Formats: sequence, C-alpha cells, structure tokens
Amino acid sequence: MIKKEMIAMLLAGGQGSRLGILTAKMAKPAVSFGGKYRIIDFPLSNCINSGVDTVGVLTQYQPLVLNSHIGIGIPWDLDRNIGGVSVLPPYEKSGSSQWYTGTANAIFQNIEFMEQFNPDYVLILSGDHIYKMDYQIMLDFHKTKGADVTIASMKVPISEASRFGIVIADEDGKITEFEEKPENPRSDLASMGIYIFNFNVLKEALCKLKDQSNCDFGKHIIPYCHEQGKKIYAYQFNGYWKDVGTLNSYWEANMELIDLVPVFNLYEEFWRIYTKSEILPPQYLSPESVVDRCIISEGSEIYGEVHNSIIGADVYVGPGAIIRDSIIMSGTKIGVGTKISKSIVSEDVTVGENVELGVGDEAPNKLNPKIYTSGIVTIGNGSVIPDGVKIGKNTVVSGITKPEDYTNGELESGGYIIKAGDEA
Repeated sequence: MIKKEMIAMLLAGGQGSRLGILTAKMAKPAVSFGGKYRIIDFPLSNCINSGVDTVGVLTQYQPLVLNSHIGIGIPWDLDRNIGGVSVLPPYEKSGSSQWYTGTANAIFQNIEFMEQFNPDYVLILSGDHIYKMDYQIMLDFHKTKGADVTIASMKVPISEASRFGIVIADEDGKITEFEEKPENPRSDLASMGIYIFNFNVLKEALCKLKDQSNCDFGKHIIPYCHEQGKKIYAYQFNGYWKDVGTLNSYWEANMELIDLVPVFNLYEEFWRIYTKSEILPPQYLSPESVVDRCIISEGSEIYGEVHNSIIGADVYVGPGAIIRDSIIMSGTKIGVGTKISKSIVSEDVTVGENVELGVGDEAPNKLNPKIYTSGIVTIGNGSVIPDGVKIGKNTVVSGITKPEDYTNGELESGGYIIKAGDEA
C-alpha cells in the first residue's frame, strides 16, 4: 500500500463574489496576481517547497481556467506517478449526485482519495491567500505538542477580528475556546484557515457530521473536535499573509509588490513561487517609453508610460498611453493616447484609443457599493472599451461595449455596464 506521512487538500472551488466581475468567468484562486502568477500558485508552491508532494485540489465554481493552469502539475514538480497533484471536482455517485456544500463537505466527499495514501496527517489549505509558509515546521509543532488538530493562526488588529474565526489559547498554545466570526472578539488570534489533522481524527469528525448541511471547518468540524476533548493547538505564524478577498485588498496586495522594499518578496532564491509560464518573447520597452516602479511581465510591449503598476504577460501599451497605479492583466491591449488611473483591467481586454479610466470625483457604485469601492475602475475579462470614452471611479464594465452604451461618451463615477452573459 502507498504510504504518505502528510498529504494536502487544497480548497479551490470558491467563487470569490467580493471580487465582483473578476470572478464572473473563473474561480477566485485562478485570478491573476503579481503580473505572471495566479493566486493558487502560492499555496501550491508552499507545498512543494515544504516537501509535500501529494496535493488534492478541490474545484467547483468555473473551473476551466484553473484546471488548464494546473494541468498535470509540471511547474510545481507535482507531475508524479505516486502522489503529485490531482484535480478533484464533484462527481456523480451511484446513489446520489451533489455539489460540495461546504469546506468540510468537500473534503468528506473525497475520503476515498485520501485513504489511498494512508496518511498520518492531512493538511487542509485554502486556495485564495497570498503568503509563504513552511508547512513542515507547522507539522513539527503538531508532533511536538502531541496534537490532534493544529490551526495556523496569526495576530490581527482587534478591530478586524470579527471577520475571522478567533482562537483563545493558553500559554502552551493549546486552544481553550474557538469562536467563528464573533461580534465581540475576546482575542486577536485569528485562524488562517490552514489546519493539520491526524487523519483518524479528521475522518471520524467528517463521518460524524456528514449529514450537517453546509458542513464547514470553522463552524462545525473544529467545534466538534473541541467538544470531543481532542487536543487542538494554535501554531502562530508571523510572516506575510493576505486575504485578497476584496477588490481593494487585491489591489493593495499587488501594489505592495512594487514598494521600494516590498513586504512580500517574489524574488527569494530559497522560496520560489512557481507558475505555468507561457512561451513568450522577452518584454520590450521602446526608446520613447517611460517606466518606473513597475513589474512588467514577459511578452509585453510598452510604447507609452507606465508608473507604479503591474503589467501582465503579452500586454500592449500603445504610444502616448499613460498608466498609473493600476493592474493590467495578461493579453490586454491599451490603445494610443489612453490614460488609465487606479484601475484593475482583467485578461484579454481591448481598451481603445484616447480612452480615460478613473476620471472625476468618487460616487458610490449603483450596482454594488460594497464591492466596487475605493475609487477603483474594474474591467471584466475579454471586455472591449471603444475609442474616446471616459469612465469614472467606482465603476465596473464587462462585455463588448459600444459608443452608444456611454451617455455623451461617458460612464459617470459609480456607474456600470454589464452585458448579458457577463454578470458577476
């Protein structure tokens, strides 16, 4: 029988609805990050850098881009005969067919996958955070404490603590109480959604709660283990960790990469981030171009100005175009004389000539003021913006738009244009 000490189960089926139009056509873990990467590259790279060579990736929502990106796992050295990476979508069973209804339910539906490796420990990961972590050190902590469950945790500002599962631990790190998103948190130690379980403990809890609707680790599995008297410990992580779950946090995390001394360094030799790279020529900066404080990915051609921005692979920036404080994803074309400010432009977008993005004063977005905030312009995947239009702040555009879609050639701040079939 195959025997693995620890395998990882990576939850990558989330819609990421707070990213709005960016996740209309792809799962959140498949969204581009830092020019050439996708969000899922970070936990996958952590796995192989930590010596975890068996990873099940659980997909569900809009999996096409994600599945194509992962392939057979070659970029992460996860193309293996025994172990490696396996994509695990929901599937029809003889008695019934059902979608994954919660994080724990997704794992429960794949118990047979885990059993074939006969692991001592199972590492549960989320596919939508940006961080570097050595899971082997966390496993050593788990073993030293004789734990049944270990929860990776980190200190957060108490004002933000109600967004997380909060743990209360004693001096030894043993968790005495666990509260899922409490209104009045009594601790600033937040769960990162990263768990190590003894496999027998995980299996028992999943089978016991298999009929629980929307079965979730934070709400159900961890409290159940606590009630059963299992030894649960908090492993405190002190590195960089970012939940890029909102457009503003996603924009900020990208912008932090181009700080003079970035908090999160993509260039460390000893902890590389691996990704599927397209075969593209090197980037080209024309003699007339002006570029400062940017990441410019391979295959891009820059003829205009780019300031304080992230440019994905195979992007074209036309002469006279000026881009500031923006994220331009791969395959996008920016026309002559276009000015872009504080925008997130998704993949394969065509922005016409003499367009202006991010003009005027801020106004609340009329479609969803909680998602489209912070003055950011958001352009959806494959969209087309016609020549000469102006687009205000806190706006969202998705689809092939035409001049007549813009009142007097303008989409005012807070406005939106979403073509049929492009709804977030």
